Amino acid sequence: MNTPDTTQNTPSEPKLLDQLRDRIRLKHYSIRTEAQYVQWARRFILFQHKRHPRDMGAREVEAFLTHLAVEGQVAAATQNQALSALLFLYREVLGIDLPWLDGVVRAKRPARLPVVLSGNEVQRVLDRMQGVQALLARLLYGSGMRLMECVRLRVKDLDFERCEILIRDGKGAKDRVTMLPETLIAELREHLARRRRIFEDDLRLGKGGVYLPFALERKYPAANQTWSWQYVFPSGSYSIDPRSGLERRHHLDEKLLQRAMKKAVIAAGITKPATPHTVRHSFATSLLDSGYDIRTVQELLGTPM
Repeated sequence: MNTPDTTQNTPSEPKLLDQLRDRIRLKHYSIRTEAQYVQWARRFILFQHKRHPRDMGAREVEAFLTHLAVEGQVAAATQNQALSALLFLYREVLGIDLPWLDGVVRAKRPARLPVVLSGNEVQRVLDRMQGVQALLARLLYGSGMRLMECVRLRVKDLDFERCEILIRDGKGAKDRVTMLPETLIAELREHLARRRRIFEDDLRLGKGGVYLPFALERKYPAANQTWSWQYVFPSGSYSIDPRSGLERRHHLDEKLLQRAMKKAVIAAGITKPATPHTVRHSFATSLLDSGYDIRTVQELLGTPM
């Protein structure tokens, strides 16, 4: 794929996509959001024959979003993501407020009920999982966390005394507290003991640092090599941080749990299209069946049901 032409920038001015990356990082958006927004900006520019976005406006944005819905047949969430990326590009990078986009053909949002497993079905799936993936799945079912909230947990976020999990910067950039199942405490302690040995080996190799959010790494330069900030579920190998260029251990790839659960669902003979997010819905249903009020369940989930 050819790189969009940004020659209209002055020699001392960064290219448009680099400006977009810098602005995203200044706003403390995640690396995933950065990659998605840059991808949508690039696709928009290529769709409009490499014209600079500064020379375009609402009409061109509407044409691109309509193309995604009509020709690309994308899901409504995908079209909304593209819209968010382009609005960010215009507002935050180019300093242009687009008028209301009322000429967009909207992708259809299907009305689907969430998939929910019964307690028996969940147990059948969990019985067919092993190792760290099994522990992750049980933690999802016992806490109602989202998948990414779980794999991003830090050691300091687990409170064994109060049986609580502190979820930092969840969806909507909100913090919340959810329950830590007592039945998992012993297994989690054993897991952390093994995890600490890995951390100590990493320190000896000079690779014990970990990514810290926002400006914490500058404010507390030694914190990234402390035990409390380490990921509870680390990757099995090192990788290069795309922002800092440092080689270190990131958190576990969420796709590993998704694949493990898919195999377990098939092995359990369950025909429902269950995923790790299904376990979250099952957690909520289980609490409601046990007599919890809807407001409490919503607070634990961190979102209206």
